[in-house]
Amino acid sequence: MRVLLFLLKCLVGIFATIGFLLVLAAVLVSFSWRELENWRAQPQLPASMVLTLDLSDGVIERRPATPLALAKFDSGIPLITMYDVLEAAAEDPAVKGLVLKAGAGPLTLARAQEIREALQVFRDSGKPTMAFAETFGEAGNGTLHYYLASVMEDVWVQPSGDVDLVGYRLEQPFLNALLTEYGIVPTFGQREEFKAAVDALTQDSMPEPVRENLQDLIDSWLSQTVRGISESRGLTLDRVSDLVNGAPHLAEAALDNGLVDRLGYWDELVEGLHVRMGDDVELVEFMDYESGREKPAPPAGAPVIAVIYGLGPVVLGDGKNDPFVERAFMSSNEVRQAFITAIEDEDVRAIVFRVDSPGGSYVASDTIWREVKRARELGKPVVVSMGSVAASGGYFVSAPADRIIAAPGTVTGSIGVVTGKVVLEELWQDLEITWDGVQAGDNAGMYSANRDFTEAQWARLQDSLDAIYEDFTGKVAEGRKLSPEDVEAVAGGRVWTGADAFANGLVDELGGYPEAIKAARSEAEIAPDAEVWVRQLPERRDPFSEILRQFTGGGAKDSATLAMAARLLRALQALSPLIEASEALVADPREDRLRLRLGEASELSGRD
Repeated sequence: MRVLLFLLKCLVGIFATIGFLLVLAAVLVSFSWRELENWRAQPQLPASMVLTLDLSDGVIERRPATPLALAKFDSGIPLITMYDVLEAAAEDPAVKGLVLKAGAGPLTLARAQEIREALQVFRDSGKPTMAFAETFGEAGNGTLHYYLASVMEDVWVQPSGDVDLVGYRLEQPFLNALLTEYGIVPTFGQREEFKAAVDALTQDSMPEPVRENLQDLIDSWLSQTVRGISESRGLTLDRVSDLVNGAPHLAEAALDNGLVDRLGYWDELVEGLHVRMGDDVELVEFMDYESGREKPAPPAGAPVIAVIYGLGPVVLGDGKNDPFVERAFMSSNEVRQAFITAIEDEDVRAIVFRVDSPGGSYVASDTIWREVKRARELGKPVVVSMGSVAASGGYFVSAPADRIIAAPGTVTGSIGVVTGKVVLEELWQDLEITWDGVQAGDNAGMYSANRDFTEAQWARLQDSLDAIYEDFTGKVAEGRKLSPEDVEAVAGGRVWTGADAFANGLVDELGGYPEAIKAARSEAEIAPDAEVWVRQLPERRDPFSEILRQFTGGGAKDSATLAMAARLLRALQALSPLIEASEALVADPREDRLRLRLGEASELSGRD
């Protein structure tokens, strides 16, 4: 397995290096075509424009600073940027309207809710808003993309398209019987019955407590989705529920049932815009507007709100960020240093801790928990803003904050712990492979996959589970000001939507990034109308990436070489899950004690 992992990483490295060199070569060639000052110049924006927001590449928390991300010039719009741009566009007289291109791209319910909130701000300005999709379902999650599009004033779908407003389903394979047949014995302990992180390995079907918990989760998702569509489209709750249960809908049926306003193609929508707003109006892509607009300088002497990112699985030390694979990790060292920077900066009045993580290492989570608590003790208020998933270790690090804010669809909770190992002893016997070696210390091989736990080792593992679970629930009780009995009632490994977590006291408020900034202002006693400077941490440490971004203005979309390099490096993403799975098999199992595997963002995204 380690050899396979090494070969995969070598392959990724070779292709990524080729792509990186192609990008570099394209940039150098481009310099011979244009004057350097033209590369640095801001795009000239027209006097009259309609913005187009394309979701096909997704809306992301923050772009990783890796060569793969470098080559993907259109690899998603950062969420904070989207809020800033829509707020500025709503007040810009040159911006006459907004078109949302939906139907394709990664999306979760919590992310869709935050984007809807930002789009509603623009719509409240009174400017026309439209959503267009070739279809809702074929190239992305139909339920989530339609839910998002429904917030716009007019919804278009291509005549050949569908509206797959079908709801949500979660499913997973159970491998225990297969593993047992091949002599692979998963040996894990957990606290408590709702902690489903390793059920795929240890069970033949979904345990009943987990089934009930996940059914409650997706029922809450569907209720939120139906309510949002009902409010946006002016349909009753019962009517929307009937439309969900009768889906998918052909385009004509969607029009007849009030789900969409127009059937048409993209060119017809563009022609209609010119008829409505004049021939001089131009369509401008969202990020081109961001590059070309005048941005106010940070106000001198203004109080600072630090936004600290905690994204991805929680890992010890400097993390596992691979320069050639686009994956984010919440590194305990990196996040701790970000908190230290914010704590020691006298201009920082409050901290917004943006958490989007399924958890991971207990020790790394505890390291970050300490910094959150220490910031509060030293007079720096901390407001947690939860993204799509903030569960297990992701909830652990959030617990001591002054306030926790989650989107209604955020997956959170999972207050529990699991650890153990996959035992391969019987497999080696079947293959007639023997392992031998030397050992100093009775328990030096405790986590070796080549032999089962001894009775004494299993007892020690149980003691560890008890200690971690007691620490986890105790810190939740302390941070949330709940009694031990109240915590136990919502713990046990259960997952909750943000809406349900709000009802049971695990979060303080429902909302997204703007609500977190408002809460930070309030905690720091900064006037609501006072100017503030939002500073993002950890700061980027990849100067070449920044130089290239400045020179290309975020894209050189007319370069065939750049496009080829981007496609090459995007192809490497297909290898990323295989590498991650290989790493999990050879890694120390203690790295994932506080991990929600079933609840990773890719799994709990509301698939239809």
